Amino acid sequence: MKEKITSLKKTARLAGILYLAMVFTSLYAHMYVPLQIWVGGDAAATSNNILANEFLFRTCVVVSLVEVIILLFLVLVLHRLFKPVNDQLTRLMVALAGVQIPIAFVLGAFKITALMILKGEVASTFSTAQLPDLAILFLEITRYGGITLELLSGLWLFPFGMLVYKSRFIPHILGVLPIIAGVGYMVDSLTFILIPNYHAYTQIAALIFSGVGELSIIFWLLIKGVKEHIAINVVSETKTTVRSSTGKLKEYI
Repeated sequence: MKEKITSLKKTARLAGILYLAMVFTSLYAHMYVPLQIWVGGDAAATSNNILANEFLFRTCVVVSLVEVIILLFLVLVLHRLFKPVNDQLTRLMVALAGVQIPIAFVLGAFKITALMILKGEVASTFSTAQLPDLAILFLEITRYGGITLELLSGLWLFPFGMLVYKSRFIPHILGVLPIIAGVGYMVDSLTFILIPNYHAYTQIAALIFSGVGELSIIFWLLIKGVKEHIAINVVSETKTTVRSSTGKLKEYI
């Protein structure tokens, strides 16, 4: 039993480490680098910044891909942690998170295409004056794609939050906060699509909700892991359920 609890705590802390790593990669790829390069409404200035900071731009692409790979490993670890709580919810969580990965790789390919256009390696039939506008078109596609991808970023937090809430070895409030963060992501994405004039307001709200909701569960997983005395009960209940199911199967046979 003690080994099971130790394993559960290690799994929780690993999830916290991966979640925190994903936050750092997200901040770098979606906030830091764009602030260094992007000049709103000025395609020529943005293009010049990309060419002048080519390596920085390439790291942005790589780190954004690393981010979704970390997400994949994160949900697999969370699946292991919360499978005794509810197997169906854990599978739903993995599915909603995993579907983001191929989309993120396509958006990364668009970013690299924009760079190749600016360097003159593709779209050679266009004039030099047209290249910045064409490159910005690809970058805008990735920006719009990233914002619409927020819908999935919000959706996977719903089963995750429910699993935390149901688990009992993590405080209930830490299950509610990720769900609120998920609502923030979804509202922000839908506002951008439906009423873009208000997107600036929902973007700030989503940032606040995600910061509070996700960072709180991250630091709990890192520092505390799980409530040991309750985790013992959960492990015991899981064993009892498995034995009961096995017994019924034997009776049926």
